Amino acid sequence: MIRGVLFDLDGVLYDGERPIPGAAAAVETIRRAGLPSLFVTNTTSRPRSDLASKLARLGVPARPEEFLTPAVVAAAWIRSHGQARAALFVPQATREDFRGVEADSGTDPVELRYVVIGDLGAGWDYATLNRAFRLLHGRPDRDLVALGLTRYWQSPDGANLDVAPFAAALECATGKKAVVMGKPAAAFFQQASGILGLAPGELLMIGDDLHADALGAKSAGLRSALVRTGKFQPSDLDAEIQPDWVLDSVQDLPTLLADSCQ
Repeated sequence: MIRGVLFDLDGVLYDGERPIPGAAAAVETIRRAGLPSLFVTNTTSRPRSDLASKLARLGVPARPEEFLTPAVVAAAWIRSHGQARAALFVPQATREDFRGVEADSGTDPVELRYVVIGDLGAGWDYATLNRAFRLLHGRPDRDLVALGLTRYWQSPDGANLDVAPFAAALECATGKKAVVMGKPAAAFFQQASGILGLAPGELLMIGDDLHADALGAKSAGLRSALVRTGKFQPSDLDAEIQPDWVLDSVQDLPTLLADSCQ
């Protein structure tokens, strides 16, 4: 039986600055039913406080603590390994989610231990990517940390590269395997499970990304639902492994949950 829900954001609850029809009502229905929920996203272009403000503007009141992001997970992981320095390739605003982590000031200190890459958008140019490479090249003592492995995200004007392609470039150039702190890593979904105090099999992940959301959650033992909004492509339904459910949109979620509890 499903006892909790993990909501992806972009493509599920909103599309850019446009709310998905019925999304706010679906979230409210889940909350009124007493089902624990969490917003889980690979978004690293803005901090949790901004995400909470955006949802509130779109009719879904939320607190920053209700969001699990790769930046939050990575910061906790780095802090748990001591006070080593990290080079943060993330937008300036997102650095607020790295409180307690000593950030690289732009030099190449001996104490640097982690090179963290997120969604810099247009900030990813050759010089920036090459700087990340140089910080890792020939340094077996340094870890490449990827804030999720989302391949692309969808905006009103088309598809945009996300973190995964830049992580792949650095993996290729350095021979390192990235430590992944977001979807589709099983540890990310397991952390969400722990936060809600539910077993993975009691959780439903609803997302628009077949690989990062639906199949990532499924491989971690969760149930999964793929929506036909956001970045969904009809070809997703031709994949060898499929989510447990495919919904027209998140507004169909209450009906799904009502049926699953019968």
